[in-house]
Amino acid sequence: MAKSQRTAVVLVAAGRGLRAGAGGPKQYRAIGGVPVINRAMEAFSRHPEVSAVQPVVNPDDSAMFMAAVAGLEHEPPTSGGATRQASVLAGLEALARHAPDIVLIHDAARPFVSAGLISRAIEAANRTGAAIPVIAVTDTIKLTGENGDVEGTPDRARLRVAQTPQSFRFDVILEAHRRAAKEGRSDFTDDAAIAEWAGLTVATFEGDVANMKLTTPEDFVREEARLAAQLGDVRTGTGYDVHAFGDGDHVMICGVRVPHTKGFLAHSDGDVGLHALVDAILGALADGDIGSHFPPSDAKWKGASSDQFLKYAIERVAQRGGRVANLEVTLICERPKIGPLRDTMRARIAEISGVDISRVAVKATTSERLGFTGREEGIAATASATIRLPWSV
Repeated sequence: MAKSQRTAVVLVAAGRGLRAGAGGPKQYRAIGGVPVINRAMEAFSRHPEVSAVQPVVNPDDSAMFMAAVAGLEHEPPTSGGATRQASVLAGLEALARHAPDIVLIHDAARPFVSAGLISRAIEAANRTGAAIPVIAVTDTIKLTGENGDVEGTPDRARLRVAQTPQSFRFDVILEAHRRAAKEGRSDFTDDAAIAEWAGLTVATFEGDVANMKLTTPEDFVREEARLAAQLGDVRTGTGYDVHAFGDGDHVMICGVRVPHTKGFLAHSDGDVGLHALVDAILGALADGDIGSHFPPSDAKWKGASSDQFLKYAIERVAQRGGRVANLEVTLICERPKIGPLRDTMRARIAEISGVDISRVAVKATTSERLGFTGREEGIAATASATIRLPWSV
C-alpha cells in the first residue's frame, strides 16, 4: 500500500529523562541493542499509512539524534520547548506546512509501539476526530490525602491508563494547542487533556500492554529481560578461511589495512578474518556459506571490500528478528604481528556489524613455524558467532 498523504506524526523526544538514571537522555539509550528513539521512530517511518514523521528534540542532542535514527525517514528535527506541551506545539507548527488531515502524537520513550496500534490510532482519528489508546486498570486504585491516608477507592471498571500515540484531526489539535499557549496554560500532562479543555470529546481505542513508557532504571531492566526472553533460540556457528600471499604492500585483516611485504592472492580483498566471521554467522543461521552468497565466479566481487560481506550477514540476522551476542576471530600467522592492531580490529568489526566492542574478540597465534602459515606462505583464520533468534518450530 502506498503511504497516505493524510497522516503525520509528532515524535516527542526533547525531554531529559532524569528519572531513568545515568546514561544520558533515555530516548538515546539502547534497549535490546537498539536506541530507544530508533525503535519508536522506525514503527512510524515504515508504516504504510504515515506520510511524515516530525521529530522534536533538544538542540543539544542533535548529534546523538542523527546517529540514533540513521537510515530512517523523517522530517528535519525541530527544537523542543521547556515542557512536553511546548514541544508538541513546536512539532505541530513544523508540520503545518504539510497540512495533514490526521496527526499522531507519540512519546519517543515508548519504543514498542506496534504497527497494529498505529493503524488503530489512524482509524480512530478518522472516525472520531480525537482519540487515545487506553488499557484497563487491573489493580485496585486508592485516593490518598496529604498525610497519606486513604480517602477513597474509585471504581476501577471505569479507570483506564492512557498511552500514546494519541490521534487527532490536525487542525483541531493545533488550534487547541495554540489557544492553550495564548492563554498561558502550560499544565496539561497529555494532548487529550488539552483537547478536553478545548471542548472536544475524546474517544478511546484499544491500547497495547507492550507499549509501555520507559521512565525508571527498573523499566529498562524489565524490558531488556522481556526482549531477551523472546530471543530464546541461541545458536553458534563457526567459520574458517585461508588466503595465500602474493605480491603487494599490504593485507586487509578484520577490516583494517595492515602494511606488509606481501599482499593476498584472492578474488575479493582477501580479508580472512571477515570471511571466516561471515561463514560463522551464516552457519549459525543455517544459511549456506560465503561462497553461496558471494560466488568467486561472479566478476562483480572482484576486489570487493569484505566489510560489505559482513554487513550482509548481520542484516540476515536482523531480518530474522535476531541479535548478535558475540563475535570471535582467531588469526593464525607468523607475520604481520596482530597484537598491536588487536583493538583496532575489534573496533572495526564492531563498527561494521553494529555491535558493542565488548562483544567482539580478536585473537592471534602462530603455528610454531609449522605448515604453510609457519613458512609465511599465507594466513588462516577461524571464527565463531553466537546469535539469538526468536524461537520457532
